[in-house]
Amino acid sequence: MAGGKQSPRQKMINLMYLIFIAMLALNMSKEVLAAFGIMNEKLEASNIKTTESNEAFLGSLETKASEDAKKYGELYQKAQTIKTMSQEYFDYLEGLKKGMMEKVEDPKDYARMDNSDFLDQKFFQGDNLAEEGKEFMKRITDYRDQVAAMVPASLKESVITRFQTGNEEGKVKAKDGMQDWINYHYEGYPLVASLAKLTSLQADVKATEEAALKSMLEGELTNQVSLKNFATSLAASKSAFYAGEKYDGKIIISKTDKSSTPVRAELTLDGRKLSEGKDYALEAGGIKMLIGAGSAGDHEIKGTMFFMQDGEEIPVEVNNSFATISKPNAALIAADKMNVVYRGVSNPMSISIPGIPNNKVNASAPGLKSVSGSKYVMNPGTGRTVTITASGKLPDGQTVSSRSEFRIKDIPRPAGAIRGETGSTKMPRKNLEIATVGALLEDFDFDLNLKVSGFKFKVPGQPTVSVNGNKLDSRAKSALKRAKRGDAVQIFDVNAYITNNKSYKLKKVSPVVVEITN
Repeated sequence: MAGGKQSPRQKMINLMYLIFIAMLALNMSKEVLAAFGIMNEKLEASNIKTTESNEAFLGSLETKASEDAKKYGELYQKAQTIKTMSQEYFDYLEGLKKGMMEKVEDPKDYARMDNSDFLDQKFFQGDNLAEEGKEFMKRITDYRDQVAAMVPASLKESVITRFQTGNEEGKVKAKDGMQDWINYHYEGYPLVASLAKLTSLQADVKATEEAALKSMLEGELTNQVSLKNFATSLAASKSAFYAGEKYDGKIIISKTDKSSTPVRAELTLDGRKLSEGKDYALEAGGIKMLIGAGSAGDHEIKGTMFFMQDGEEIPVEVNNSFATISKPNAALIAADKMNVVYRGVSNPMSISIPGIPNNKVNASAPGLKSVSGSKYVMNPGTGRTVTITASGKLPDGQTVSSRSEFRIKDIPRPAGAIRGETGSTKMPRKNLEIATVGALLEDFDFDLNLKVSGFKFKVPGQPTVSVNGNKLDSRAKSALKRAKRGDAVQIFDVNAYITNNKSYKLKKVSPVVVEITN
């Protein structure tokens, strides 16, 4: 085709080849233009979905900020700022697209959108940028720099790369050397190609907005689940264990930051309603109880505490118990061979089982009676021994039982007394006449009130006189008058009884001897 003299026929053939090649190029151009149009449609559909997702995210973040302004307030303000900047830039690009399509009769006829006049005239003025071109560059760089300054460090590089506008001089490498970024991307391109590029830039804006918001929220969530916001506590089936038992405690971890603070609670203690501030306080990680331990026994705390989640109060059931046992005020010291109770006496006793409240302890034995708490009295009957059985249930339902045997002893022999003196004593005749005869239990652990109902009175050389009551009668006084100085007058066979237990028969009272001193 290129050399020698060509015949008219050859020239005609060459012309036909040129026309054929031009037609192929024209068909290929229409297919490419249509491809740009289809890509633009998909990008615009994707932008709509991303916008809806970002709006939903902001709505959820706004709810959280209203619930916990301290934690989410600043985060929500940042999200709103990025949202505003993104929307302003998106709307600017949308304005350019609408201007490009004003004179297009059929927005779906992409094959006819091959004219590049709109952006060429709007952005460029000879070899320089027009005012609109400068505005376009300012918009993209301002958005890039402002958003990059606000997002977390991990996202900053991707924002800069996504909106990169060439090197420091704003140039990129082209076939013919270095070229301005805006010329390289927007000068001389068919209208539909520029339209797709602007829609792609809008997609970058939406993706940046989405990535920024997610990154900020993920940072907050990471902070919430950080182990710095957790503390350990010990939980077990009961608060006390006995030697030899298997401990079933468990170390648990719980959140202690503001997000785990209940918003309110409804609690009762043994059926009594508790008041916030007085009986309990809401704090990070749960509820701090301010109640007293109460009386000995089991106590139940029931009710509900409420946490705020996604704008709704979420209830959490409370059903816990604790046991209170009497505080010891002395050591328990016992003489193993001296377990003794006395017949005829109300023997005070203390019966308890460590770790079990007194109201959960049962004690039984013949003559044993409960007074209050751990206090009992024992009034033994016949026999030489008595066995006391004490039992109770642990919080886990296990029964603890113990038996103790006590010897039963009678009240010791009382001693006769005159004016409080026992055995033998001296006194003037007149003092003896008015003295009171009594009976004493010397060195006995119980302070029993003994009374004398009668006795026998003997003066040497005189008949024995039986006296009713605890003082000398006329016959005894008459016999006393015959006593000489130095005579030993005897008071014996004294009849005594316990004032609050007359049915008990005391042992024989020992006599008392009085020497007359005048």
